[in-house]
Amino acid sequence: MKPLKPLRELLLVSSISVALVAGGITTAVAHDRGSHDRVSGKTATAAAEDTHPTHPRGQLVSVDHLRTLSASQIAAELKSDDGGAWDTGAVRYGVDTYRVVYRTVDPSGRPTTASGLVAVPRGGDRHLRTVSFTHGTELFKADVASVSDEVWSQAPALTYASAGFAAVLPDYLGLGLGPGLGPGPHPWMDVPSETTASLDMLRAAHSLAPAIGRHLRPDVFATGFSQGASAALGLARALQDDADPRFRLRAVAPVSGAYAFRDAALPSLLAGETDPKSGVIYTALTLVAFNRLHHVYDDPAEVFRKPYARTIESLLDGTHPGSEVVAGTPATVDGLLTRHGRALLARPTGGLAEALRLTDGVCADWTPQVPIRLYYATGDEQAVTANSEHCHATFRAHGVHAPLTALGTPTYAGSRHLGSHQAGTAAVVRWFGSLG
Repeated sequence: MKPLKPLRELLLVSSISVALVAGGITTAVAHDRGSHDRVSGKTATAAAEDTHPTHPRGQLVSVDHLRTLSASQIAAELKSDDGGAWDTGAVRYGVDTYRVVYRTVDPSGRPTTASGLVAVPRGGDRHLRTVSFTHGTELFKADVASVSDEVWSQAPALTYASAGFAAVLPDYLGLGLGPGLGPGPHPWMDVPSETTASLDMLRAAHSLAPAIGRHLRPDVFATGFSQGASAALGLARALQDDADPRFRLRAVAPVSGAYAFRDAALPSLLAGETDPKSGVIYTALTLVAFNRLHHVYDDPAEVFRKPYARTIESLLDGTHPGSEVVAGTPATVDGLLTRHGRALLARPTGGLAEALRLTDGVCADWTPQVPIRLYYATGDEQAVTANSEHCHATFRAHGVHAPLTALGTPTYAGSRHLGSHQAGTAAVVRWFGSLG
């Protein structure tokens, strides 16, 4: 999760709307519009709602050219974050950013659409290696890189693209301009759908590249933060399994992930080892989001205390900013959970156990065959270090050298977890750049 602060209005001045029409690319200048209108579904083309199954996954629905920045403008923006300046040591090029809407599938395999951000350097080699960056937990669907102007949301794209990579940032399902899914818009920590959304975002970027004078080389570097650390491992697993022959996994660098819900993340929440309010929100997300795809409970009152049982599901539907979620939840996990809810998290069974099997499988269910590093911050108050240690031990048991790479004790807005994102981005872009 990022700092809880209101979304600033994003105005897209003279953006270019690009639509795939009859196999060709057409462009038209769009009028100025605010991010709120776009997030509520008023996209540049009505085709965004067309999810006919004959349309292939990854096909572009619409593209908006958002910004053109010089290298000096990028450096100034990265330094301007009021939570703490981002490292600018890798900035070499200016950057163009594009918002894409593309075709993908929902957790049941039904056609839908999703959105994301593509950023490319304004110089250097036109044949680009790609970094896929998957973001951390966002409670509000407008707080993702394709629609938010917050430096926090933009920094990974600007960092990787200004270093000479094509940066590809999926919003996941239901966030950004993605339509809602049933009772809730975003299947949080659902690695299978994070994987399909990320893979199809790569396909969309591959289709976009020729239209903007670029070519994406096969090499893909996968990284992500927090929730996105697991998503990055899921994408890496799919790429290694030849999910699309156009892409070749080159390296993997997840940062501060919750890779071991059953053995590390949930025990730390229940033991009060995490930041109290973050622990409450992650606990609520675990039960509410997993219940949308796996049968965890019949009635929220089984697991949540009054009055939260009546409000918690709607509060976590992606339409409420983080400040509202904070105000609408108790101060402690014990204030949130019933006795049954706490017991279920302590000893998962049924649908919750199945959800955790999928989530924890990002380290247990495959054997990476490319360079991999697990980045973490000492004293992380949200994703405790035991998560990274557990993943490291699991890979080691498979014969994989996946070194634990310490980031020290960085802070962002007073948070060690958020600080690890900043420090991790700086470390990962240097490592990826060194791999040639």
